[in-house]
Amino acid sequence: MRLKFYCSVFCLLICLEGYSQIGGRFAFESSNLPPNARLSALGGSLITVIDDDVALAQLNPAALDSVMDNQFSINHNFHFAGTQNGNLAFGKYLPKYGLTAHVAFQYMDYGTFDLTDAIGNINGEFSAGEYGFVLGVGKQLNERIRGGINFKTFIANYESYGAFAMGVDLGLHYQKPGSLTTWGIVLRNLGGELNPIVDDKRWLPFDLQIGMSKRLQHLPFRFSIIAHQMQKWYIRYDDPDVDNQTDIFGNVTSKSGFSKSVDNLFRHLIFNGEFLIGKQEQFRIRFGYNHLRKQELKVSTFRSLAGFSFGLGFNIKKIKFDYGWGYYHIAGANNHLSLRLNMDRIFNKI
Repeated sequence: MRLKFYCSVFCLLICLEGYSQIGGRFAFESSNLPPNARLSALGGSLITVIDDDVALAQLNPAALDSVMDNQFSINHNFHFAGTQNGNLAFGKYLPKYGLTAHVAFQYMDYGTFDLTDAIGNINGEFSAGEYGFVLGVGKQLNERIRGGINFKTFIANYESYGAFAMGVDLGLHYQKPGSLTTWGIVLRNLGGELNPIVDDKRWLPFDLQIGMSKRLQHLPFRFSIIAHQMQKWYIRYDDPDVDNQTDIFGNVTSKSGFSKSVDNLFRHLIFNGEFLIGKQEQFRIRFGYNHLRKQELKVSTFRSLAGFSFGLGFNIKKIKFDYGWGYYHIAGANNHLSLRLNMDRIFNKI
């Protein structure tokens, strides 16, 4: 019955077209930022893996599992131009109900700005920020399928203006017993503003994601392919100044329809990989590539590493450290740091 419910909700929502476009039209875009350093290193998304990283549940609540019991995650991202974001997350297994729950607090600090009047006189400074609270649960539905749901609340303040929004995430995770391949599907950010910052209420940045991960049998490596923004197929912006160029003879050349279709296909895909080194996977090397980020943030006259990301993770006794380095633009990369603690082990030593 539970599986039928999730499938029915999925079929209903995939038909909706009210907020299928992407790019600057939504409220609380910061909710799409990677919640921890591991996800920054993997291109921004990983909805197919279940382990003790409780921050994964912020992308797919079906990832909630008993291995996340008493796991505490502290994450901070040093973004561009003085902006920064991060979150705190905690997981708890509830054996009486067969559920695993998590709670997370997210924040986005846009820094300070000059407060000016209509003619440009500076009258002081003001700050701007966005904050989110996430509560979710996950459960094993049958031998192969896990399901989960996140409830989200967002508030924002921009000088004397404010906004309030609510939303949910619905997720499924599939793994055949004994298989090294896992699948995930998630409907993220279903909801919108209840109290808008402007007159018109905006939707949250809805994202339908489908993914697959495969761990190699004879090599400590796992690769993943995540398809995102699947609620709308064509997500290219056809810029005539970029698509139509002039050759050395003065003839205008344009990109073919096939070239645009291939580019559009890869904009939906995130590729990433993770080397899991050591008997207990004490050391990890990560990389990712996000083609949508590459295309939307590139500068046509310069080559850059926009869209690429790298990182590593390692354990020191009871503490796990993660570092993510994500390139967004020719201006450089951001630095994401995470600290993960098993509170059981810490309390047992006290």
